[in-house]
Amino acid sequence: MTHLLSVYWNVDPELFSIGSFRMGYYNILFVLGFITGIYMVKGFFVREGLKTNIMDSLLFYMFVSAALGARLGHCLFYEPSYYLNNPIEILKVWEGGLASHGGTIGILIGAWLFVRKYGRSHGFNYIWLLDRVAIPTALAACFIRLGNLMNSEIYGVETSLPWGFIFAQRGETLPMHPTQIYEALCYLLIFFLLLWLYRRLLPKMKTGMFLGLFLFLVFTFRFFVEFIKIPQVDFEHGMVLDMGQWLSIPFILFGAGLFIYSYLKGEPAMHQKPEPAHHHPKSKPKPKPKQNRKP
Repeated sequence: MTHLLSVYWNVDPELFSIGSFRMGYYNILFVLGFITGIYMVKGFFVREGLKTNIMDSLLFYMFVSAALGARLGHCLFYEPSYYLNNPIEILKVWEGGLASHGGTIGILIGAWLFVRKYGRSHGFNYIWLLDRVAIPTALAACFIRLGNLMNSEIYGVETSLPWGFIFAQRGETLPMHPTQIYEALCYLLIFFLLLWLYRRLLPKMKTGMFLGLFLFLVFTFRFFVEFIKIPQVDFEHGMVLDMGQWLSIPFILFGAGLFIYSYLKGEPAMHQKPEPAHHHPKSKPKPKPKQNRKP
């Protein structure tokens, strides 16, 4: 049966290959998200008067921590028995298997390590940095979901809507919800919202509000879109809430709580430049009284 109103999706996930080395769209979009993010954070540092000589280190910390967190998140959250019995398989990242919840945890840990090393000497703290990192992270999440689309993975259940995708690379013959596009568009909107708040309302924002809003919006949408996704692993079949939804709940609650707390008791979000110390002119020493010498 031909579905005239659906999209026949049969894109090769590999962009090019040289010998055994293969480069896919997903890899490029994953890296592009981080590089774009670092340039954006650098712009935030410049705007608020901080030194930018640590951006290369920030890119390293964020990239490594996100990649490790995403990989370990998939292995431990979705297929723990297999990977714990075959630990060498954890290293085979090229075979697929990354979890956004694990990537988020990795970024939180990587940012903490980065702040421990550079925060005090450069004048920023943990939540202040995460507020700035959260903005481009929403854009990186958009890129990653587009990478999932190019890989024909993490899509939804069957649909009769005219924008349904037939994922031929996966052997599908019926149109399915392109949930990768739904998520990519949502994360892109969240990115523009956070960027607008930063550019226009930063003096009125409180520290923690950007991070709280990011976590709440991203994982709330993630929670609801999971209802129309095909289960990623066998044990999710028959579950009222799948693993992605259970993992989203703590982030939703933490994000909402952080935003409310920051709104009520948070300090100004904009970096406060330390006031230069006032140097008082040294008072001239009082002249010693002349002593009357006896003749």
